[in-house]
Amino acid sequence: MLNLEKDFKEKFPQFDFTLRELQKNVITNVVEQDNTLCIMPTGGGKSVAYWMSAIEMGGMAIVVSPLTALIEEQAQKIKEHGYDVLVIHGGIDAMKQMRTLSDLAKGNITPDFIFASPEKIATDGYFEYCLKQRKDDIKLLVIDEVHCVSQWGMSFRPFYKRIPDFMDRLFGSDSWCRILALTATLNPMELNDICDAFKIARKNILKETILMRNEIQLHVKKFIKEDEKEEKFWEILKMHKGEKTLVYLYRKYGERSVEGLCEKAVERGFNAEEFHGDMGAKERMEIIEKFKNNEIDVLFATNAFGMGIDIKDIRVVIHFMIPESAEQYYQEVGRAARDGNGANAYLLYSNKNIDVKRTYYIDGSFPTEEKLRKTYENIGKRAGLRVLPYFDNEDIQECLPYYMKAGLISVVCKGFSGLSEIYDVQDPKIEQWYKSTAAKGYVKTLKKNDLEAQYLSEKIYEGVLNETIKLRKPLERWLVVEVDDTDISEERMNIMLSDIDEKRKYKHGLLDYFVYLLEDNENSQQLHQEIARYLGMDKYQLNRIYRTVDGNHVRSKSEVIICDLLAKSGIEYKYEELLEYEPGKYINPDFTVYMPDNAKAFWEHVGMLGNEKYDSDWLNKIDIYEKYFPGQLYRTYESGAISQDAENVIRELQSLKTD
Repeated sequence: MLNLEKDFKEKFPQFDFTLRELQKNVITNVVEQDNTLCIMPTGGGKSVAYWMSAIEMGGMAIVVSPLTALIEEQAQKIKEHGYDVLVIHGGIDAMKQMRTLSDLAKGNITPDFIFASPEKIATDGYFEYCLKQRKDDIKLLVIDEVHCVSQWGMSFRPFYKRIPDFMDRLFGSDSWCRILALTATLNPMELNDICDAFKIARKNILKETILMRNEIQLHVKKFIKEDEKEEKFWEILKMHKGEKTLVYLYRKYGERSVEGLCEKAVERGFNAEEFHGDMGAKERMEIIEKFKNNEIDVLFATNAFGMGIDIKDIRVVIHFMIPESAEQYYQEVGRAARDGNGANAYLLYSNKNIDVKRTYYIDGSFPTEEKLRKTYENIGKRAGLRVLPYFDNEDIQECLPYYMKAGLISVVCKGFSGLSEIYDVQDPKIEQWYKSTAAKGYVKTLKKNDLEAQYLSEKIYEGVLNETIKLRKPLERWLVVEVDDTDISEERMNIMLSDIDEKRKYKHGLLDYFVYLLEDNENSQQLHQEIARYLGMDKYQLNRIYRTVDGNHVRSKSEVIICDLLAKSGIEYKYEELLEYEPGKYINPDFTVYMPDNAKAFWEHVGMLGNEKYDSDWLNKIDIYEKYFPGQLYRTYESGAISQDAENVIRELQSLKTD
């Protein structure tokens, strides 16, 4: 049986907080139950949940994360707590990576956490081979930002879809290690995709009761002309000058882009910088650090600045262009107020922005029939096995998922271009393969020696690990694929185009629904509630919009006062905890107060007297308390004297504790 409170204090003595209820439930479910999906709002404590899950599971944990900057940040944080971390991503020298992976495979190092990108997992055969040597020591796979798995979401990353295949190769299809998948937002289609991909039962989906971020005030402003929108933008920046501000755009260059508006901001005296995907990983990390350390006031960014970047004191988020869905919007405004203090978010948009988002960004994110045919010409010149330099061609990256869907191409295994990088061989068998062809290409070597692709790759990796092979330079990360046909038939083209059309219509629907939400909700609270409802929050919880000093979400400002006074007095309590009065029958007191010797008191704040239904429900509750819990009910009423009345009740409760 886990003792999480004790373990957490021992493992992370630097922290001055305790685990929240959802964090405890997630950790317990991962360790004692099965694969788990955790849906927790941005800033809700996902990192601590997976750290403790990994530590309680024992052994090594692989953490899949989508961004180099995020990997570096998370790795540094866990290192600071004394844990051993191995970081593997494209920003690290390739030869150094291979040496480090060799040390891992040989048992020379045993990190607590191994951080890797989905691209590394999907394409690097040596990485997979070395992990396979230690598979019995790997107890947990953490998939951060798991919404990237789903083809239905705006953040879809094709390499995330390869993670189940990686798990099959590493452990066998029925012997995976435990999985913890984490995200802040999911729509219903994404949820189905993720649960199917990672064998997660519905009972193992754990999510925060309150998904709303009411500490962020949402301001939505629609314009007819772009000039008017930009004028308002500069007014907002002026109003919030000196506050840490993040401005989202989706265009890197040109007029009213990340680059263009940043230049104007600097000219106007703002301490501003830009951030987008064309920058190198090191440069982006430096900008994140400058923003974190208050060396930058305003950061203009594409959504390359996003998932998991932990800067706690962003006070303003401005969307200068409309996001493509409610999920994207809520995730991006969630960059603000991670410290729990208040913040403001502005969305400035026009009908022109909506049209551009639909035609240029959504429609433009799918390959055309012409591109599908032209790109395939370079792959399908001959049927059969071939190696694919996936990272060398963005068109192949875009089209490959559709070729696979249509059965034109299947991934056989991970490989490399050939044996030409070898300069010294001490294994007679591999030396024979090496000498069997002049060009030393991968596929020719297979054919000449009648080898299976997976076997060739693994024997070369084995030779590198055992140092019976020496390399001039690191092996590439190429995919070995089976090409089914040299041409795309009409039938297969129709499969691909139908798939694209279905996804396009779905994304149009997400945008349309988001616009509807923006135009149908009059204020910040309503918009928060409708987005939370869409994301799956229980409608009964939607009015819990006020947060207390001890982290509860309650329904009224009077209940905030009561919670804060209870917390200040040190009295243990639960808000709206179900109370069973007959088998299968429940009421939920506003506050359940825990007394010595396992005794309980119940405190009801009576706030809506005069409402016919409310009065009827309250009379029913009184009958239940008198029959089943006599003498345990305390009450306050809505009035201007709520603070004094609450203090009087607390004094009564404290006197009971001391008697």
